[in-house]
Amino acid sequence: MSTEEGHTRPLTQGRARALLDAAGERGGDAELLALGENAVFALDAPDPVVVRIGRGPWLRERAERELRVASWLEDHDVPAVRSARPGVSLVEGHPLTFWQRLPDPVREATPADLAGLLRLVHALPPAPFPLPRRDLLAGVENWLRLAGDAVPAEDAAYLRARRDDFVAAVAELAPVLPPGPLHGDALPRNVHIGADGPRLLDLETFSDDMREHDLTVLALSLARYGLGEDAYAGFVDVYGWDVRDWSGCAVLRGARETASCAWVAQHAPGNPAARREFGRRVASLREGDAGVRWYAF
Repeated sequence: MSTEEGHTRPLTQGRARALLDAAGERGGDAELLALGENAVFALDAPDPVVVRIGRGPWLRERAERELRVASWLEDHDVPAVRSARPGVSLVEGHPLTFWQRLPDPVREATPADLAGLLRLVHALPPAPFPLPRRDLLAGVENWLRLAGDAVPAEDAAYLRARRDDFVAAVAELAPVLPPGPLHGDALPRNVHIGADGPRLLDLETFSDDMREHDLTVLALSLARYGLGEDAYAGFVDVYGWDVRDWSGCAVLRGARETASCAWVAQHAPGNPAARREFGRRVASLREGDAGVRWYAF
C-alpha cells in the first residue's frame, strides 16, 4: 500500500484500543490524548507512559527516525520528550512507540520558550543518521483528493498550480542561516513547560534543511492566526533574528499558506466549519490579501 493510499484509511479510537489490547497494554483502560495523524494514549502502571499508534506500516520508518531523534537530542542535552522503551513495536501493521509521560504543565508555553529551544536545535551539528528535507507541500495532492467534490474544483486547481509555483520558488531560495537540523513544526503547542523548564515535543517532523523554516511558522502565526505583536517580539528577542528581514520569508510563508489551505480541505467532506474555513483561506490567497485572519482548525 502506498503512503497516499494509507492516509485515506482512518484509525478509529476503537481500532486503536484493540491494537493496544493486542500489544498487551489494556486498551480499554488507556486515556485517549489525541486522535489525528497518530492515536495517542496515556497508559498507567507500572511506569506512566504515552503510546503513539501510527495509521499503518508506511509510518514505521518515520516512527523509527523519531526515536533516533529523541536519543540524539538527549545525547546533546536538548530538553525534549524522551523514549520510554527502545524500538518500534509493529502490531497488525501499525507502528507503536512509547514515550515518557510528562507531568501536567506548570503554565502554557510562550513563543519565547519556543525560541530558546530552537536556538539549541539550530546549534546542533548534522545528525548521525539521515533526516529528510522539509517538504512543506508534499501533502497537498493527497489532502485535495480527500476533499473530493466538497471543495470547488476551481479552488483545488488553483491550489495545485500555486503549489507547483512555490515548489519551484522554494528550490531557488538562498538561506541566511546555516542549513541543518530543524524541528519542522515550531509552534508553542509543541513545547511543554514543566518544573524543570521547557521541553520540545512532537519530533516527527525533524528535518535537515533551511533553519528559516522553523522561524517562518511564527511569522505566519503573527500574520494570520492572531499571535500578538508583543509575543512575536519576545520570540525574536530570544532567538536573536527576525526572519521577516530575509527576502525569502515571503516565499516560505506562501508555501506554508498553500499547504495549510489544502490541509483544511481534507476535513471539508461532512464538516461545514472546515468548508467555511477553507473558503476563507482560499479567497484570501486568490485576492492577495495577506492580512485576512485564519482560524486554527
